[in-house]
Amino acid sequence: MSGSKAIDGDFPVVTLELAKEHGLTEDEYAGIVEILGRVPTYTELGIYSVMWSEHCSYKNSIALLKTLPRTGGRLLVGGGEENAGLVDIGDGLAVAFKIESHNPPSAVEPYQGAATGVGGILRDIFTMGARPIAALNSLRFGDLSNDRTKYLFKNVVRGIGDYGNSFGVPTVGGEVYFDRCYQGNPLVNAMAVGIVEHTSVAKAVASGPGNPVIMVGSATGRDGIHGATFASEELNEKSESRRPSVQVGDPFTEKKLVEATLEAIATGHVVGVQDMGAAGLTCSGTEMSAKGGVGMQLELDLVHLREEAMTSYEIMLSESQERMLLVAESGHEAEVIKIFDKWDLPAIVIGKVTGDGKLTVNHEGRCDAVVPPETCVLGGGAPVYRREARVPAYLGSARVLDLSTMPEPANLGEVLVKLLGRPSIASKRWVYDQYDSMVRTNTTLGPGGDAAVVRVKGTKKALALATDCNARYVYLNPRRGAEIAVAEAARNVACVGATPLAITNCLNFGNPYDPEIYWQFEEAVRGIGEACRVLETPVTGGNVSFYNESPEGAVYPTPVIGMLGLLEDVETVVGNRFRVPGDRIILLGENRGELGGSEYVLMQTGRVAGDAPSLDLRIEKALQGLVLELIRGGLIRSAHDVAEGGLAVALAECCFAGSGGIGAEIEGLGLGALRMDAELFGEDQSRVVVSCDASNVAAILAEAESKGTRAAPIGTVTSGGRLKIESVLDVDLAQAGNVYGNAIRDRLDNGRG
Repeated sequence: MSGSKAIDGDFPVVTLELAKEHGLTEDEYAGIVEILGRVPTYTELGIYSVMWSEHCSYKNSIALLKTLPRTGGRLLVGGGEENAGLVDIGDGLAVAFKIESHNPPSAVEPYQGAATGVGGILRDIFTMGARPIAALNSLRFGDLSNDRTKYLFKNVVRGIGDYGNSFGVPTVGGEVYFDRCYQGNPLVNAMAVGIVEHTSVAKAVASGPGNPVIMVGSATGRDGIHGATFASEELNEKSESRRPSVQVGDPFTEKKLVEATLEAIATGHVVGVQDMGAAGLTCSGTEMSAKGGVGMQLELDLVHLREEAMTSYEIMLSESQERMLLVAESGHEAEVIKIFDKWDLPAIVIGKVTGDGKLTVNHEGRCDAVVPPETCVLGGGAPVYRREARVPAYLGSARVLDLSTMPEPANLGEVLVKLLGRPSIASKRWVYDQYDSMVRTNTTLGPGGDAAVVRVKGTKKALALATDCNARYVYLNPRRGAEIAVAEAARNVACVGATPLAITNCLNFGNPYDPEIYWQFEEAVRGIGEACRVLETPVTGGNVSFYNESPEGAVYPTPVIGMLGLLEDVETVVGNRFRVPGDRIILLGENRGELGGSEYVLMQTGRVAGDAPSLDLRIEKALQGLVLELIRGGLIRSAHDVAEGGLAVALAECCFAGSGGIGAEIEGLGLGALRMDAELFGEDQSRVVVSCDASNVAAILAEAESKGTRAAPIGTVTSGGRLKIESVLDVDLAQAGNVYGNAIRDRLDNGRG
């Protein structure tokens, strides 16, 4: 700081108390003083407070995340090395994909919180040089009979739909769950996918001293300041006053931004580019500099502002949307800027790359900050902690499930219809009808199936995409529940005919300083790692979202998995619907009648109880390999994963997905070995219902035997419009389908829970 003018007297004097107000601990503040060799300026305090927040630094999770398999397979970069994961799909093409959370903003301002979550994840994709081709989401809300839940649900869905539809990317899949644990803290996780040629991949790096630093996109305002810090706090009664921390999005500006950015990258004169997401200019400036081992000098007087009298602290921390930071080759900046001018987007040189290894911030004739960038960032000088972990006290009682106290229902058909009307199982058509899933005309299978399928233009290939997590299982058994989340995501991708390639994850948990929460996190990370190693789906990166708590308590541990799969030939894709009366129905996998953590037990008792279903990952892998061979060999017409609600729900869904009048008669289950409700509604893992021409049954059974996978013919597709299961269940599918299809709309309109 020598030679600089005095800091503006309008800035507060930096003290330990002020640092604590910024979310820093006493030790962290002492560390900053040691790094700088002096008391930080107010702007420097802001820089470190956001960069060392949980949201940006991953200080309580990075040590565990490094244990995940982050290389191998078709990965082109290691997990977490770039803005998004990058996976080779052949023909010189790669897929960029990532999932991230926008939970606290969506709890406070659901429309803009969800919309800007979509905008932010899309920018992570096209800053890689990839054109976004699909979006997905994973959503969690409280009791749907609650007025606040309805408000959050409606506006989150509207925000996602409005942004994606206006931007012009198809929203092709996702999931929605409802549980009281999310009442005060909904989860809004957004995923995006793009395609890029290997030779066009852009990196988030600054290099070349003297190269110009260019800010492009929207003007900078005060919206979103300390949004990263806000995302690192528990929600409480004061959270409503934090609305200014929620950004405001403009999808039409982002649409221009993607076109201009991709065109600029194509010139070959862009050295590096990064989205200004959490922590805005602070994050992009420090991370790009640290990655390149260089410094950066920023002249904030040149930044395009939309509000008056903004300080350097505000400009550096603003999270205004639709902004990017570029480093261009010196002498070619005019060519790059001309492209953004053509798209009517501001593009202004605001600084330069330096060789001194310092991020220097100048404003109004002062030097307001000089920090070593590597001391700010994840994997650099940011603090790393391993917190105390303790087995939760609740597990002792939660895992007790005494079926002898739960009588079997007299009418299993009524139970099935009630299950089909449960919001977490019922059709999500009310949600996805608000999304444009067909824009760009590449969607082969859209929302409502096991996985979405999107063609890769100019090739025979297609991508299969899914998001999955049953948080009840993770609550009851964090390690196994996380394994199941990975396994089911891979199974859903396999059910459409795609080879699972890699995952991205969004890990939603409570306060990591609570030993019981941290134990959940540790166990879940171990489960994800083990499943990914066995299924050969490395982790490309993702997001950790801690502090998902409200005054009522923490959400269930919810490690959402985004799975990418590849079909070499899109013509081989299959859906989940029964189509041809007379086709035989075969169950792949074993019926064990496991009711722990099931929707059925929750419906009947009001409790999440028992242990998570058992899972053998090697059996799971063999099952998925079998399904892929049957699809590629043309032996089956449909495939559907058995999940929430068990086999009976899966069979009903196969009928609903078909043309009117399709039904099924099931006569080969051998009911009686287990409780009938357990056979029908148990949520045993590693099961898939397939349908086929009767002439293919023998070949399918032989192939299953060679793979060591159980397979049994259990019935026939009919034209009767009824689901009949031996003598224990007979349901009119038109009536059941009405319940299934309208359950969510009815609750929103009529107030039923």
